[in-house]
Amino acid sequence: MSYVVEEHTEGQRIHRTLVMKPTNFNALNSDLAVKILAELGKKSQCAMDIARKLKEHEQKIYYHLRRLEKSGIIKLLKREERVGGLAKIYGVSHPYISFKLFDGEHLTDVKVRPKEMEFFKSFVRNGKFDGLLVVGSPDPHGKYGAQASDGSVAIDLALLLGSFLVNASPNYKLDTEVREDDLKKNLILVGGPKANILIDRINTKLPIYFDTKNEFNIVSSFTKSVYNEDNIGVIVKMKNPFAKDKEILLLSGKRFKGTKAAILGLMKYLKKLEDGNKFEEGIARVVHGIDRDADGIIDDVEFLE
Repeated sequence: MSYVVEEHTEGQRIHRTLVMKPTNFNALNSDLAVKILAELGKKSQCAMDIARKLKEHEQKIYYHLRRLEKSGIIKLLKREERVGGLAKIYGVSHPYISFKLFDGEHLTDVKVRPKEMEFFKSFVRNGKFDGLLVVGSPDPHGKYGAQASDGSVAIDLALLLGSFLVNASPNYKLDTEVREDDLKKNLILVGGPKANILIDRINTKLPIYFDTKNEFNIVSSFTKSVYNEDNIGVIVKMKNPFAKDKEILLLSGKRFKGTKAAILGLMKYLKKLEDGNKFEEGIARVVHGIDRDADGIIDDVEFLE
């Protein structure tokens, strides 16, 4: 994935960009092609829709759509039933297009981490944290009467998030302090379902969930695998079931070691997270915590799925 960084008086803006060969720009050598791109930038459409809006013959639109698709500027998203047959729906995935002339001098004082910023874009907006970090209470609580010990590993996560913030303010709560209005925010949930009552509350909605009737073993709805080790962690990013326009990032394990493995996996291998289980609303991964230097502390992970 490539990105372009724009400098503004209020900070920086990062956009995904499509890197093309200069010869592929021939697909944009007409005003009509540019107008078609502008329409697809508004929303995904088929040739007939664009032809009606631009008042052009449908065959001319098809001609340019084929050229734009071949160059990689647009892509076929789906086929949709329309009267008389199937319509091809096209879309534009990158708001910027760029190409490299040669390997020139590059900046070494990089200020941003585009991939990380894209992953956390729902949670970090304009240098401010837009959400709520929830850890389990250290006091006995909930239907299991558990005491959470995962709060300490959330410190590393908070330090990572803090590196993207311009202004910091209190943005965390214990699970026992969360109220109904809080649920409608972007949420980062840390801990297992025994120690964090919010995770227990959404457990049945998770693509990788905890079997509360069988020692809280971790079950994958993708592979049907069951994981019972204490150092297995779960990383899930999905739509918030309490507010569909918000997201939930869940970092969890049946024990402390599993939660630590999940946070470590996110911090060390964030760029790899999107390579595994995907579903319409996000990603879901299972990681296995490893003690590489044999000092009794998990310091690395491997992805199981």
